Amino acid sequence: MIRLITLIISIGLQIVAASIALRFMKLTKYRLSWILLSLAFTFMAARKIIHLIELTRGAGTVDMAIIDEWMGAFISVMIFGGVILIRELFLSLKKAEIDRLRSERKLLHAIISTEENERKRFAKDLHDDLGPLLSTVKMSITAMSARATDPVDKEIINNTSHVVNEAIAAIKDISNTLSPHVLSNFGLVSATSSFIKKISKARDINFTFNSNVGEKRLNSDIEAVIYRSLCELINNSLKHSGASNISIDLNIHGNFIILQYNDDGRGFDTSILDNEESTGMGLSNIQTRVRSVNGIFVLDSKMGEGMHSLIKINIREESGEL
Repeated sequence: MIRLITLIISIGLQIVAASIALRFMKLTKYRLSWILLSLAFTFMAARKIIHLIELTRGAGTVDMAIIDEWMGAFISVMIFGGVILIRELFLSLKKAEIDRLRSERKLLHAIISTEENERKRFAKDLHDDLGPLLSTVKMSITAMSARATDPVDKEIINNTSHVVNEAIAAIKDISNTLSPHVLSNFGLVSATSSFIKKISKARDINFTFNSNVGEKRLNSDIEAVIYRSLCELINNSLKHSGASNISIDLNIHGNFIILQYNDDGRGFDTSILDNEESTGMGLSNIQTRVRSVNGIFVLDSKMGEGMHSLIKINIREESGEL
């Protein structure tokens, strides 16, 4: 009785497995490997049904035994062939995943490139269009100041001139922030040093910057990604960490450029970054930028232990040498 129950359960499970395998044939685009495995499951179920028939009859026949042996051999051949050929299916799935990642990377790259181009266009419009207009206004105010005799009028003109000067300086600053000319003209190290110097003048914070990149120029996309990411990291430290010291190491090691960033701020629980409602302090923007050039972004932080992050990008791959 126990053998009968076990056999019935086995038949049921094998029938279910065979039906599921047959349903998946369409998803595998009717590949021969999956067809063989599906047929093997089906014949295994049929073989068990034959065993059940023999068990209920109480005795088997020579013909049934021969059929059983041949079915067993046939099933073994189908399983063997299916397992050998299924490698093609896994390679196809792997290729599809690689194509998906490549397409995703191209999309991210296109988005980042479009953003950078828009930044450059907007910065150019500010500098070339609005800048000269304000300069013309300043010249007119200067001419009016020379003719004014009333002290009240002179004070109003002087105040207006001061405001125009501040507007011109603000436009230069915004234009440079949108598309730093130092980055495009002199490279990553110069742009980083310039940004750090500007921050140091405005904030009481100690920077340590080391680099072996020198004047070497990299792919413009890589330079933009690293520069924007570094600016984001520094701004996060200034806004959220309360750090007194920031250390930055930007070095080329073989085919890779590696940015190591550390601050001695209050730190934070990195698990909050997994919360969809969390703003992520702009770190998701860094992740997106770094992924667009097929790089790696790693961040580690604990409460009271500061924040440590690393960006690693293959500069040879991005330059098209591989």
